[in-house]
Amino acid sequence: MYATGQGVLQDYVRPHMWWNIAASSGDSEKASGNRDIVAKRMTPAQIAKAQDLARECVARNYEGC
Repeated sequence: MYATGQGVLQDYVRPHMWWNIAASSGDSEKASGNRDIVAKRMTPAQIAKAQDLARECVARNYEGC
C-alpha cells in the first residue's frame, strides 16, 4: 500500500519498517526480499529512519506504529 501509493501517499520508509520487523520475526525470506526491493529506491537517510522506526515500534510492542 505505502510502497505503491495505493490510497495513501507513496512512502518507502513505512514498508521498509514493517518488512524489517517481519524479517526479524521469522518471515525472513519473503520479508527481507521485499525490504531489499524497496531499499533500492530509498536514500541512506530513509533507510536509517525506517530502521529507527522499526526498533521503536518493537520496543513499544507495536503501539502507535
